[in-house]
Amino acid sequence: MELQSSEGGRFLLEHAVPFSAFLMDSFGRQHNYLRISLTEKCNLRCQYCMPEEGVQLSPKSELLTAQEIIALARLFVKEGVEKIRLTGGEPLIRPDVVDIVGQLYKLEGLKTIAVTTNGINLTRLLPRLKEAGLNAINISLDTLVPAKFEFIVRRKGFHKVMEGIHKATELGYRPVKVNCVVMRGFNEDELLGFVDFTKDLPLDVRFIEYMPFDGNKWNFKKMVSYKEMLDTIKQRWPELEKLPCETSSTAKSYKVPHFQGQISFITSMSEHFCGSCNRLRITADGNLKVCLFGNSEVSLRDHLRSGASEEELVQIIGAAVGRKKKQHAGMFNISQMKNRPMILIEPALMSFPLCQDTLQYPPNSKQWGHTFSHWLTLRTSLPKQMGKAFMKNKLTGQPFLPGSHPEQQWHIMTGILQTQLRGCCVFQKDPSSTFDTKCLEASSVGQVSVDYQSKEASPGSEFCTRDLGSCTNIPHASHSLTHTDEEGRATMVDVGGKPDSRRSAVAGAVVCLGQKAFGMVRQNQVKKGDVLAVAQIAGIQGAKLTSQLIPLCHNIPLNHVEVSLSLDEARYAVVIRSSCQTWGRTGVEMEALTAASLAALTVYDMCKAVTHEIVIKEVKLLSKTGGQRGDFSRV
Repeated sequence: MELQSSEGGRFLLEHAVPFSAFLMDSFGRQHNYLRISLTEKCNLRCQYCMPEEGVQLSPKSELLTAQEIIALARLFVKEGVEKIRLTGGEPLIRPDVVDIVGQLYKLEGLKTIAVTTNGINLTRLLPRLKEAGLNAINISLDTLVPAKFEFIVRRKGFHKVMEGIHKATELGYRPVKVNCVVMRGFNEDELLGFVDFTKDLPLDVRFIEYMPFDGNKWNFKKMVSYKEMLDTIKQRWPELEKLPCETSSTAKSYKVPHFQGQISFITSMSEHFCGSCNRLRITADGNLKVCLFGNSEVSLRDHLRSGASEEELVQIIGAAVGRKKKQHAGMFNISQMKNRPMILIEPALMSFPLCQDTLQYPPNSKQWGHTFSHWLTLRTSLPKQMGKAFMKNKLTGQPFLPGSHPEQQWHIMTGILQTQLRGCCVFQKDPSSTFDTKCLEASSVGQVSVDYQSKEASPGSEFCTRDLGSCTNIPHASHSLTHTDEEGRATMVDVGGKPDSRRSAVAGAVVCLGQKAFGMVRQNQVKKGDVLAVAQIAGIQGAKLTSQLIPLCHNIPLNHVEVSLSLDEARYAVVIRSSCQTWGRTGVEMEALTAASLAALTVYDMCKAVTHEIVIKEVKLLSKTGGQRGDFSRV
């Protein structure tokens, strides 16, 4: 889709003079692509970008006016810029954005007007933007799970973004680009879901390597490289085809045969594309940045407002472009450099959650919540909640939990933190789709189903509970304690000689609340938040941390964990069921029991302010399959 131009404009394009020397750097790179930030403001509060209450913004008087934006754009287009992308902050919250697009459309020689947006306002504005001349769209979306989306941005809006994507395809945008920043431990497990997103829609899902910016506490270990992502995707779609690309393209593009859309990789860190860079940036306050990762800026606003002529501005721009370096400093050096936070450059590019140091390793999950009653918003600082549980790392000075992996720290701390859940919307995944979701009315039954395949996944151990009169016979039951040696000292069972097999276990628990607390839970009126939702998450975390809580349990990978909670009005009780699965040499009874116990304790903790008459009972193994001792089922 190209901008319409007059006959005179076509003549100028067909008989164009050599590219402007002012937009060509000392390495021969021609800069014909300009990105203009329209605002520093945003209608989301992404954790990577700003605190929930927002950030200190530049005074309105210091930001470029629409007239100044068009004046600078006209100058750049005259010198050879053919594409302008509008960014932010969030560009679509600027009231005059449609008028700005319309004025850019009139510039002779400009071929493409694009926007990068978080998608919240897209459905409402897109028809007018298209009519004004917008002909390319990038939408930032880092997860296909509504609850995880809300945790990232601290606002509702997942469905608005999805509506915006579909609206763009309906209006004929080809392709609609979807930007997804990939970060280890958070959303790298959604790669296949995003690829499947392109099956029936003309999308270009662009996987962006996580990049360092001021304040985002970049860590190399959190970056997932292009090659690692590609290998993961090729395991599922070995027929993946490489697509040709333009010389100045930042993306390496691929396509699954017969899919409508395609995928791309932005390899800024692992395989930089500085040699073909053709981009310049103007910040919302009028500063020219010749490199996204550079800290050098020149104020065009000040020169413009001081009455500089067009020729003087061109000279200033040319001098800045001429100083552009051959390539950026590399991922490790960039992470140590002072640069603007991404919100003050173009945060839509980096729409990704960065929790505080102690919360920067969220849990892996392949489907984070088939049914989820609103993901928790972590608001209280960790030191206040953890107190003396923390030790300080002597090398980094950062707090840590002794004897735990960073990812496991996240699970522990999330369970300890006081959480506040708002709203009572239950998200249910449509089983016929990998991304479609529906918002249902609040239900008395909540369920979280999570698949795991991780080295840090929950530990486990063989265990059998017998309750006289209520237990079936167990073949090959041991007549001695398996976790003690000949002298009666505690010891871990050696499972090295056991064969691998599929193993599962189901456990249960009941929390009797009393009439008042039960009514508050059912109406979601408990001050600490949604009791069922938090208890579900606690149960899953408990299953994954069993070997840290039960000393003689083995650390084994869990393939699947499921925790469900239902309300029993007859007993004024919460009924908990947990199930765990693995493929290994030892069972998962303890994981299932730990999940049920942690869920029950969480219900108690969240309701104890209402009453202390709460009773936890019937914590027991309900069934198990696999292993040398055979199956077990409680009657």
